[in-house]
Amino acid sequence: MALSFTRRAAGAVALVAGLALAGAAVAEGEKIAVITPYLAQPGTQFYVEAFQARATELGWEVNVIDTAGDVAAVISRMEDVVNQGVSAIVLNVDPAQVGAGLDAAAAANIPVFGMDAGADPRIKANITSNGYAMAAETAVYVANRIGGAGNVVMFTFDPFPPVQVRGVVADAVFGNYPDIKVLDRITPDVADGGIADARAKMEAVLAANPEPGSIKAVWAAWDQPALGALQAIEAAGRQGEGIVITGIDANPQAREAIAAGGNFEASVAQDFAGIGRTTADTVARVLGGETLRAGVIYVPTKLVTSANAAE
Repeated sequence: MALSFTRRAAGAVALVAGLALAGAAVAEGEKIAVITPYLAQPGTQFYVEAFQARATELGWEVNVIDTAGDVAAVISRMEDVVNQGVSAIVLNVDPAQVGAGLDAAAAANIPVFGMDAGADPRIKANITSNGYAMAAETAVYVANRIGGAGNVVMFTFDPFPPVQVRGVVADAVFGNYPDIKVLDRITPDVADGGIADARAKMEAVLAANPEPGSIKAVWAAWDQPALGALQAIEAAGRQGEGIVITGIDANPQAREAIAAGGNFEASVAQDFAGIGRTTADTVARVLGGETLRAGVIYVPTKLVTSANAAE
């Protein structure tokens, strides 16, 4: 099964979390708000669904609020749920952009958690994948595949901390190779997930660099722009140039492209189910009276190539 790693890892995470919860009182009937502007992203959908499933097991009522790309609207929605008296708030957004909402929650003594968000003193814990490690793994993959030389196109998204750090790390890796040049650093529009705009922007880069070999690789901070770049390369008839593409997330569409053995060669599988379940269990621990010892909780990841994409 394509998601077998995710399921195995989620099972291990659930076992550890279950042991951690054994000594804590987990109250039923808690009301939890999950707020995100990024529900159009497949990864976000997966861990929100996993959070909801675990919350159902715990007997909670969950209100998922999607602000559809509007980060500013997260603040007013946080204020709304604070006034409604929720037990906890789970955010999937840059906390630096929603400070007023965090202040409102703190004033009401409502704990806030990050689910693949960012760190902030007002957030009890951020449950996520290790973006530093994932970005290093795919950037080094690119550098090795192109022999440490050539032009690389990067797709990044700095407004979202988990993705922003990936770009920083990839920049550092490529900067260690004097013969690698970052030809363009693109931030696609993610309103529809990111594929369509990434394709359009990649088409422009291809048109501006028509010579075979002028682009050696595309490094994408997540799978959607990698898929858009793949579409652009194939539509331009340039798939035979050996342009290496990497992404992060290993969503089903990306796995299919990697398994096909074309330009899209590698991604990193995040355990989205594990992130969702671990977030719910972390909320339960805090509501049960536990004081957390770490502000960031990492869930394991795995490199996916054509050798294991179909697993």
